[in-house]
Amino acid sequence: MHHPHRDIDFHVDLEATMRDGTVLRADAYRPTGSGPWPVLLARTPYGKQDPAVLARLDPFGAARRGYLVVIQDCRGRFRSQGHWQPLAHESTDGHDAVEWAAHLPDANGRVGMYGPSYLGYTQWAAISAQPPHLYVAAPELTWSDPDDGLLSRGGAVELGLVTHWTLTLGVNVLERRNFGDPVELRRQLAALNTALNELATHTYWELPAPASPTLRRLDLPTPTSGPPTQLTTGEHAAHPGIPTLTVAGWFDCFLQGSLDNYVRSHRAGAPAALIVGPWSHENQTGRIGESDFGATADAAGIENAGSLLERELDWFDRYLKQQRAAPVPLAPDPPAPVPPAPEPPVLLFVMGANQWRRFQAWPPESIDSPWYLHADSRLSPEPPEPHSSPDLWHHDPDDPVPTCGGSILMAPGFPAGPLDQQQIEKRDDVLVYTSEPLDAPLEVIGRVSVHLVADSSTPAADWVARLCDVDTDGVSWNITDGILRTEQAHPERTGLRAQGLTVDLWSTAHVFLPGHRIRLQITSSCFPRWDRNPADRPMGPDGRAAPGAPGVQTSAARRSVYQDAARPSRLVLPVVQQLTVPGRPSPSSAEGHVRSGQPGEDV
Repeated sequence: MHHPHRDIDFHVDLEATMRDGTVLRADAYRPTGSGPWPVLLARTPYGKQDPAVLARLDPFGAARRGYLVVIQDCRGRFRSQGHWQPLAHESTDGHDAVEWAAHLPDANGRVGMYGPSYLGYTQWAAISAQPPHLYVAAPELTWSDPDDGLLSRGGAVELGLVTHWTLTLGVNVLERRNFGDPVELRRQLAALNTALNELATHTYWELPAPASPTLRRLDLPTPTSGPPTQLTTGEHAAHPGIPTLTVAGWFDCFLQGSLDNYVRSHRAGAPAALIVGPWSHENQTGRIGESDFGATADAAGIENAGSLLERELDWFDRYLKQQRAAPVPLAPDPPAPVPPAPEPPVLLFVMGANQWRRFQAWPPESIDSPWYLHADSRLSPEPPEPHSSPDLWHHDPDDPVPTCGGSILMAPGFPAGPLDQQQIEKRDDVLVYTSEPLDAPLEVIGRVSVHLVADSSTPAADWVARLCDVDTDGVSWNITDGILRTEQAHPERTGLRAQGLTVDLWSTAHVFLPGHRIRLQITSSCFPRWDRNPADRPMGPDGRAAPGAPGVQTSAARRSVYQDAARPSRLVLPVVQQLTVPGRPSPSSAEGHVRSGQPGEDV
């Protein structure tokens, strides 16, 4: 079918045959006039004509920039044939789709890929297969290791993300499965909608969480990190010849994966650039959660200049329009020499200062600055006293600490981003450690971690740590957080030994302003973002709670955190020395380990 749209030709349901004979269908947006044109390919499980997908990709705008834009339904989704299994086929299908797109009429044999989230993952999966006609990519807001943000984190199940995502994608699964049986389709869709409507009150609370009874009843496919999805475990290396522009958000659920993807590509020798805004997965404006980062933070006009999509198209122009190739050469042209970018390739929005800053690479050089936990709820650079009693709390899995903002992707009732933490910090099962007001700005850019010496009355335990910024009005705002699920191999029910634990809080770029205070929360849950850890249940070999019988019981548990000279617990902040707050003195250098940002490794 052919539909003219002003100066763009729109073609529906172009068929691409994969190596196993499965037909995937795509829509194409072709500039009018004489080609050939470079191709921009996006592969989506959300529907190639989904309004949200089209709003993000703007295929008409990209076509007017001189690109043949192709948007393809993934295998088993909407208009494409095959069976939908998340993550399983994107490497081989991505390779075949790139090569098919390169041979389309009016294509010049050069293909770039773009798009966010799962569309970003399909780019890395295709890159791992090394299709010869793939020249450049711009993956946004996507993961690297599925067990670090997609399926689980620190051993805890990403319950809020996986359950909601699987249910929403399940609508098309049920439509395809029950095609021709409208009565059964209505019944199953009603059950799915009930599960969605009752997420907060019922669905999230079902046990065992790793094998959700609702998802099993509806027989919905869920992503897995094992075979046949081995290419998604973070082991795939970027092809050295594929330039990538990675886009991330400080409050995106896949923040660290995006940063890890950039680092892997950069270290492999590929041209690599990075943009990180103060964004969440679904919101790239300047207002995230309850914080307003200003108009310059909006992806529609970064630094009051070009939009995020315009910057991506500039990136594609550098690598796809350097020379005019004949349509589909017998062998791919070697990449034309590309002049180096005029500015450093890493662009970060530094929160607190609310400024965009450029760096040569991620992470920038920093100094590990320890802030020690003290028995009087203080957080201080000074080491703790020799003799201090541990801080205790009791964790009840039936009364978990509720999710309140953060780097999340959940149902609409759970907004992402920075939120007021007052109600969380009032709970008896949340330890709170706070610094004195700062005399000078403290700039933190890089990976944050918390090192605890702790014990639990049960062999299995979760440890949640959250970094916050307390403003001059006393409002505590979450910056970044993390979780670690632990199990002692041979627990003793009495006199459990204290153990050293490291909780990875991922990364941030934030300035704690003068008069503000640094705060650290320590607790045992963040529900329903992460699944509850029923502390008296056995653990499986993968470190997750083993599936049990329906109605599995939970039990309360005691947790202890030590903060004496022999057993110091501490927050470690990567402090940089370059100022972001004009007119203020640099914070004094803290003693600690220097982290290298690989200065001089220009891309």
